[in-house]
Amino acid sequence: MVQEKTHLPAPPTAEPPRPAAAATLLALMHAQGEVERLSEREQLLSSLLVSVNAVLWAIDWASRRVLYVSPAYERVFGRSASMLLADHREWRNSIHPEDLDYAEHSLASVLEQGAVEDREYRIITAGGQIRWLSDKCYINQQAEPGEPLIVVGMAEDITDKKQLELELHRLATTDVLTQSSNRRHFFECANQAFDSARAQAAPLAFLLLDIDDFKDVNDTYGHLEGDQVLRRIAESGRGVLRRGDLFGRIGGEEFAAVLPGCAPEMAQQVAERLGKEIQALSFSYEGHAFTVTVSQGLASLNEQDSTLDILFARADDAMYEAKRLGKNRVVAG
Repeated sequence: MVQEKTHLPAPPTAEPPRPAAAATLLALMHAQGEVERLSEREQLLSSLLVSVNAVLWAIDWASRRVLYVSPAYERVFGRSASMLLADHREWRNSIHPEDLDYAEHSLASVLEQGAVEDREYRIITAGGQIRWLSDKCYINQQAEPGEPLIVVGMAEDITDKKQLELELHRLATTDVLTQSSNRRHFFECANQAFDSARAQAAPLAFLLLDIDDFKDVNDTYGHLEGDQVLRRIAESGRGVLRRGDLFGRIGGEEFAAVLPGCAPEMAQQVAERLGKEIQALSFSYEGHAFTVTVSQGLASLNEQDSTLDILFARADDAMYEAKRLGKNRVVAG
């Protein structure tokens, strides 16, 4: 008996994806790629913000609510960023009291100018350290009508730069030996005080001091001891003079002072007290003690003094008169 051959059905073949399913799959793959790229961008941005030493910030102007502050805030201000985000007054509380009005007013001027790029003020960190900031701020020009006004900014720590500037200014204006004003700086400040006194019809006195027989001090005890004499006299001058008075070394052994608001009688008392303080100084060289004196010329501002040079010349003439009369005295000219 012959069996008939049975034909088994062919195994089913996989159907090709339907168009809708393929589109969905492609969309999911694309979305996943976008998520990964966004994640990479966020990680890169976060890394950059952590490494940048400037504080980036943004505030809602109407409510003063801090919307964002970068990680550098905690490094520069030494304060908690979360506390600033919770209360904008943390920024105000960190500003040096002497700079507070300026910092607030200059920030508010951004409303009129659109950008303020020359703000410099000091802050006090939580640890009590004083730092200088250069804080630029701008209005967010991308805001749509009706949306909140956002002010953004960048605060950079410029403490090192400021300290260098102050040191360069000190070196340019200070006599290295005595730490008093040098001649150029003294006369710059003296001219300003003179002009102010003339404009306000206020009293002002010019005092000139010259160390008596200073050449003998150098010849007898040496220039190092002479330098010590100059330093001690400068200290006496700064100690006796009032706050707001000017004092400087304007020559080898010559010092000068300008006394704003000082009437002639008071200026005479100040000069005599300074002379006594200097005479009371005691110096010693190899067991030998010695003292020094100064001759002083005093001139008070009058209507004929149209320039500081005229007032200075009168004080100079009076000082030489003090020398001629026997030194160690004050002569008013």
